[in-house]
Amino acid sequence: MTKDQTTRPMASIQRPQAPPPQQAQFTAPPARKRRGCFGCLGRALIGGILLLALLIFGGVMVAGTLVYSNLSQEIEDGIVKLDAARDRETFETTQIFDRNGELLWEFFGEGKRTAVPISQIPSHLIHATVSVEDDSFYENPGADVPSLVAALIANLRNPDGRPVGGSTITQQLVRHIAFDYEERTEVSYNRKTKEIILAWIMNRDYSKDEIMEMYLNEIYYGNLAYGIEAAADTYFDKSSQELSLSEASLLAGLPQSPVELDPLANLEAAKERQWLVLNLMVSEGFITQDEAVAAYQESLTFAPQEVSLEAPHFAVYVRQQLEALYGAEAVANGGLRVTTTLDLSYQRLAEQLAQQHVAAVGSEHNLTNAALVAMKPGTGEILAMLGSVNYKDESIDGHVNVALSLQQPGSSIKPLTYAAALSPDETGEADWTAADLLWDVEVDYPQFNGETYSPVNYDGRFHGPVRLRSALANSYNIPAVLVLQDLGVPRMLAFAQQMGISSWNQDSSNYGLSLTLGGAEVTPLELTAAYAVFANGGNQVTPTAILRVQKSNGEVLFEQPPQAAVSVIDPRVAYLISNILDDDDARVPAMGRSNPLALPFPAAAKTGTTNDFRDNWTMGYTPGLVVGVWTGNTDNSEMINISGLTGAAPLWSDYMQAVYTNYDLLAVLNVNGVAPPTDFVRPEGLEERPLCSIPSVTIGTTECTPAGTELFLVNNTPAVAEAIDPNLVAWEELEPAVLRMPAVPLPPVPAEVLLGAEADEDAPPPQLFCHLAEGTDATLLPPDALPQIFLAPPRNPESVKAAHEWAQANNVALLPTAVCNEELLALARDPNRVAVYRISSPAQGDKVSGVLPIIGTADFEPGVVQFYKIELGIPNGDNVDWVTLGDTHDQPVVNGPLEMLHAEALPPGDYFLRLIVVKDSNYVGEPHTITITIEPGA
Repeated sequence: MTKDQTTRPMASIQRPQAPPPQQAQFTAPPARKRRGCFGCLGRALIGGILLLALLIFGGVMVAGTLVYSNLSQEIEDGIVKLDAARDRETFETTQIFDRNGELLWEFFGEGKRTAVPISQIPSHLIHATVSVEDDSFYENPGADVPSLVAALIANLRNPDGRPVGGSTITQQLVRHIAFDYEERTEVSYNRKTKEIILAWIMNRDYSKDEIMEMYLNEIYYGNLAYGIEAAADTYFDKSSQELSLSEASLLAGLPQSPVELDPLANLEAAKERQWLVLNLMVSEGFITQDEAVAAYQESLTFAPQEVSLEAPHFAVYVRQQLEALYGAEAVANGGLRVTTTLDLSYQRLAEQLAQQHVAAVGSEHNLTNAALVAMKPGTGEILAMLGSVNYKDESIDGHVNVALSLQQPGSSIKPLTYAAALSPDETGEADWTAADLLWDVEVDYPQFNGETYSPVNYDGRFHGPVRLRSALANSYNIPAVLVLQDLGVPRMLAFAQQMGISSWNQDSSNYGLSLTLGGAEVTPLELTAAYAVFANGGNQVTPTAILRVQKSNGEVLFEQPPQAAVSVIDPRVAYLISNILDDDDARVPAMGRSNPLALPFPAAAKTGTTNDFRDNWTMGYTPGLVVGVWTGNTDNSEMINISGLTGAAPLWSDYMQAVYTNYDLLAVLNVNGVAPPTDFVRPEGLEERPLCSIPSVTIGTTECTPAGTELFLVNNTPAVAEAIDPNLVAWEELEPAVLRMPAVPLPPVPAEVLLGAEADEDAPPPQLFCHLAEGTDATLLPPDALPQIFLAPPRNPESVKAAHEWAQANNVALLPTAVCNEELLALARDPNRVAVYRISSPAQGDKVSGVLPIIGTADFEPGVVQFYKIELGIPNGDNVDWVTLGDTHDQPVVNGPLEMLHAEALPPGDYFLRLIVVKDSNYVGEPHTITITIEPGA
């Protein structure tokens, strides 16, 4: 097969000066007896020579008979080897191809060899070989009798010299097949006699074409090239079938002395040998003198002596798999023809875009390398595997295949956590829905070593109540940790293993909650395969690199069967994850409207960034293609201020869009033709349900403000609705994050209690309401206990305090932690209580600055209550000086601004705020008092 000439630049080597054209007379080498010379001798001389030859040949045969009896066992062994010559296993070059037959790599142990039938070898190469090696090949019985006679006479005349003798093509072949190396190089009459006898036997048992074919596939041409096909490829980067007369005549002269005649090292000697070969071809009548001169004067272009290696990391990966299957020896010398899953068009696109991307952003951010894996999710076929931007660049450890190297995945692992949480158990119920609330507030986890693990978000902020969809789409860290805490690390490890993550062991003691933030390493290949499960509707297939393995004779050793997809997650969950990762609107808060993940066609994607900017990731897919991208430094050194969104996502985006705008690349994704990007197909068992607006669930709200819909898994077994007892308290779930229930307003905590009690670090702030448990006697409810809307509370106790503080500071209604007991209900039923009042923002202990409203409630019946007012308490030694802020107010306020605080006009320090309600010139209950701190510079 001819290699792609565009990938191997040629080096032109000039020929030496040709012999003068006027030398019309061609002469044979002095050591050879040419058939052309017999026409010049007289009949008497011919008869004399023939008689002498017969006498000598007869003597040789008699001597041979005697020798045969002494060498019989060795001859028999040689005959066995000759009998097996047709099926003899000789080493051949193994070649690895892409899925379209383009050569990726060829490698060899002893040398390069590719066997070809004689029908594919040009006649001028055969003629050149016969002319220079054995002009009587087609007539002799395996040995050239006249040459043997001449050699015998020469040896008799010079008994003290080394025995000499010409060898036919058949004899040379016998030496290679029947003799070991030591015997092959031995110079003795015994070896020569054995060689002649076996050559005669071979000539008897094989046709001339068979012998010539074996010879041309066996002989050594130098530079590790065994056989004419390997020689043609090594020296001229073409197949033997394409050799010109000039090239063929040069190669035909090399086997006599491949080292001394090496044209790459000694072109002058090789050209002299070529001139001899052309001379002999003219003498034999194969070509004319003009053709010989033209062939000799033709300028030859030799191929550079580099090993062809396309997609180097992938090719090495395939070789490792082959060696595991067949052993290193069979791979190095077995002449395997390996068709892989890789498509060079996909590979070259990855190489080009990765190099461009690293060049564009690398110097500013200390980013030097990239890796990319592209797969067909339905079959697991690897279409591209880029292990680094430059395999040969030692400065970036380019030979390391990062696609197979363990790296921390950062947030790109989060979809697995959420998929595990959304997956139903054996009863068909899931622990979480995409609409559930996760409280993104400060949370601390004590560790065994006495330290505290406090996860933070990438942006350094807390976002309060966020739905699961938004938490995943925006890659908030704290919600992901909360989900893993609820799942448990062992469950997450088992789930990841069935998704194809094999790098993690199942000992959960080796992992913590940081597992969901990328605390455990994976390879880009296995993470890409895990994402393929989402693209493939929950079905897992093993990544595949090899489609077919066969021998050079066409015998198929392996053919990749269609993979039986294994369902590892619920297809509804796979669709939900894809739907979230393809939700461009959902990720706007963290990534903005215009970001590299927002493609002009349906595509799910997730980024990842590790601590100190050591790894950037973007994993994404369509139903027909999954692509994983890693960028960073192979030595794990830090990059500078670059995230997965800027370090890896642009490369992922460019690659996906290039594929889906190229007809030829698209055709690879669908064997029946072009596979344009399509929507993810929603499976049965999902339904849309309405949601409430989270920001609208404020203190005192009684109705749900609609805000779109969410997808929910539908249980095949519908729940049986229970009859509601009107005499019992019932909670109404409007949707998973929002509850409606009766709530009882609580009186303010007395100031002396608030200011004098020891602070409980784990206790939530003073509650505005208490709630009755479901099933409580409804007659216990006081008249002012109204059905109100509340957000679902955190599932983890570590977040309860911070969630309530966040809720009160932002006037959000969070399910009260206080359960209405007899004492609280008695306070709520106080007949003298004519007002409900509370400061909700600022919250107790807040630090404030600038000009800000004081938010809260002062609810009363005008005319019954005279007014309310806000007072600022200024510490003065052991006393507090109280100053009224603004005016008194005779109109009630519910969940609104009570007054304005001009903090910038006050010195930094601690202050008090209190809300007072007055009736008949007396306080209505105790003032609601909180402490605040005014920050310096306000």
